[in-house]
Order: sequence, then C-alpha cells, then structure tokens
Amino acid sequence: MKILGIVITDGVGYRNFILSNFINECLLKFDEIIIYSGLPKNCFNDIDNQKIQIKELDIFREHKVNWIFRKLKEVAHMYLHRSSYGINNNLVRGYPANNSLRSLQIKFIYLIAYFFHSEKSICFYEKLQFKSFNKNKITIGYMKLLSENLPNSIFFTHQRPPYLAPFLAVVNKVNLKSISFIFSWDNLASKGRMLGRFDHYFVWSNLMKKEMLHFYPSTKPKDITIVGTPQFEPYVMKAYAIDKISFFKKFELNPAKKTICYSCADAGIGGNDPVHIESIIKFIKQSEQDLQLLVRTSPAEDGIRFNDIKLKYLDIKWNIPKWKLSRANHVETWSQRVPTKEDISDLKSILKFSDLNINMCSTMSLDFMLFDKPVINTVYGNVNNGLYDDQKFLNYDHYKKVVESGAVVIAHNETELFFEINKILENPTSRVDQQNNLLKLQIGKPLEGTSERIANVLYKLSS
Repeated sequence: MKILGIVITDGVGYRNFILSNFINECLLKFDEIIIYSGLPKNCFNDIDNQKIQIKELDIFREHKVNWIFRKLKEVAHMYLHRSSYGINNNLVRGYPANNSLRSLQIKFIYLIAYFFHSEKSICFYEKLQFKSFNKNKITIGYMKLLSENLPNSIFFTHQRPPYLAPFLAVVNKVNLKSISFIFSWDNLASKGRMLGRFDHYFVWSNLMKKEMLHFYPSTKPKDITIVGTPQFEPYVMKAYAIDKISFFKKFELNPAKKTICYSCADAGIGGNDPVHIESIIKFIKQSEQDLQLLVRTSPAEDGIRFNDIKLKYLDIKWNIPKWKLSRANHVETWSQRVPTKEDISDLKSILKFSDLNINMCSTMSLDFMLFDKPVINTVYGNVNNGLYDDQKFLNYDHYKKVVESGAVVIAHNETELFFEINKILENPTSRVDQQNNLLKLQIGKPLEGTSERIANVLYKLSS
C-alpha cells in the first residue's frame, strides 16, 4: 500500500496543487493521500474522496532559541551568496538601523555569520535549529500526527516557510523521504535559506537546477528532477475556460476597445502602483486609439489601498482577486488567503483577452507571455527621485535574465511608457520569439501533463 503525504502550506500551494490536476493524478498512482495542511481544514470541504485524509497542522510559533539558530542559518546563507544582487539586497536591508534589544541580537547574529558562513557552518546552524524543536509541544504533536498513519514519502509544496521547519524535523526523525517543490522562479537566487534540507527537489527548469546546485552545493544532481510547474497548468485546463463575450460582460469592458491590463504588486513592493496607474490613464485620455484599463490587484491583499484612485478614476475597471482570508491569527496572515476556482477562470480570461500587460517586474510577465501578449515593466522609482526604488529589481538575478532576453520592454518613466505603449499597439507580436525563448528557459517542461509528470516521479520516489 502506497501512501503519499502532501504538505499544503498556503493559498498559492492550494492553487498550484489543489486547483490543478495534481490531486487527481496522484489518486491514480497512490492508494491513499494525506494532506497535511497549513490552512484551516475547512478549506478542503470540496474534496470528497475516501482515499484522501486532511490533517490540519497546528500553528508553530518560534521561541527565542529557535529564532536565533534559524536567523543564523539565513544570514549566513546570505553572506555566503552575497554576490547575488537580490540576496545581498536582502542582507543589507535586514541589518537593523537602531539599537533596541532585538536589533542588538540581530547585529550579533550578523557578526557571527560574517565570520562563519561556510556551507558547513550553515548546516551546523540548521542542526542546532532542528534540535531546538525537540521538546516543543507543537513538534511533539506533529510526531503524533505523523505516526497515526505513516506515508511512504512527504511532498512539501513549498520549500521556504520557516514555521514548517519543525514538521520537516519530525519527518527526518522518522526517516521518511522528504521531497520539496521549489515554489517560485526567484526563490533560489533572491530569497533566504530554505526551511531545511530535503532528500529530493522538484524544479521548474534546467536553469533552476543549476541554481539549486550553486546555492545548495551539498545537493547531488541525481536528487533534482525537472518537472515544470503546476502554477500555469490551469491555463491549459478546460475547466477554467471563459469565452470572450463573458469576459467583457463580467468586467464591464467595451469589446470595441483594446484592453490594457495593469497587474499590481503587493503592498510591500508596489508603492508605485498608483503612480503607474495614473500614467496609463493619462495615456489613454490623450491617445487617439480606443483604449480601456483593467487593473488586477495582488492576491496577497484586499485592494483597499486603491480606494482613492478608484474614486478619482471611475472609468477604470477592477479585478480584485477572489482569494478568501481563511484566518487572521497566523504568523504569516497573507499566506492564509485561499483562491477560488472563479479567480483562476478570471485570471485566465484576463490573460487571454487583454491586449497589453503592464506590471512592475512581476511573475505575471510570464503569465501573459504564455498567451503571446506584450509586456511592459514600469519601474519609475530609484534611490534619488523619492519614489519606491523598484528599479533595483532589474538587477535581481532572475529578472535580469528577463530584461536581457528582450522579452519585455522597460519603462523608467512616463515618457518611455507612452512611447512603448504606442510602439507595442502598432506591432503587438514584435517580441513573441524572445518571449517563447524566455519561457523555454524558465519553464523547462510543457504545461500539458505537468501534474501527471509530478505524480509519476513522486510514485517512483515513494517505492
């Protein structure tokens, strides 16, 4: 009897692995599936299959000792790989500006990591971190939960959330095979250390495999499998199809006009979103073409920060992603926002029927490219002009490849944006070849069959 354990961490994991074909494909291979959920159990009420169990994980909150060793591990990792622009930016940004007790503790951690940040040191810090979980009541509860029905392997759908480290520690303690999916294209080259080391890794592409071997040198090539990503699989699923007439009707758009979609960043890095939106409106008003603007906000927030601009520009149409907050009392509240099937359909229709996308260096660039749509990245801010410095993202390793590929156009200011919009509207397919080349680089496998591909490898690894 083969049992697969699946760890669903957050709303994005829910979208990637519950709202895709993944569970259905796993049911064809495994006798039983146990979902260990970082979301409330009631998020899975739509799942009605006797072969599937849902077990909700208690929320782990770090104690000081846990935090110290985790922080040491993460800072040391950033020191070791500070030649990567994004990682170095996070390293510098994380150094405290004041001398509060917490800040002094962080500064001391930085001092230790500055001198001791080899891969061997990082693994030692992780060993101490995992050891610090031993007597924690949540960890003991995880052990009991896991022992009720031991799976053949545990598949983590996200490699980063630190609050899952105790669960991985328990998985290691009972000698279960741990497999992790690398969650996003920017995680390895821009983010901090993973929550822990796994036995096997699933990556998007050969590029990501190379990054994995670079940033985690103790990993062996045979322990990495290129599977693509289920993130985009709904775009080739009939279940999420919406016809063009329904799209225009739902968002109250005029089918006689071309649609520009501006997709927002989250509030943490999207401080210039309102500035970009106002620029687009200004262009539309002075343009001789019939244009309209649809704004899609980030699923990580509720869109309240745009209330003023909504009142100011009544012609803008809005898509506030239908992601429901499942609970608020969590260490990472944003992670508890869960997508609906309706939102997947909404997004797919926006990608398919919009004429141009504008965003600030977002993964949405890839989404629109999958539908052969032109993309402009607006980056108005720098260290000198008083706006949020979004131009720094052009230097992040993962996005530098996008810029260098020629698949997108960069607009550093309003003048450049106006010029590029006009140019693209005249020839919207001018960069399709560059876009396709970039997609092959970033997504190493076809969208069709992604879930089946992952399920097949999981089955082999569970033998």
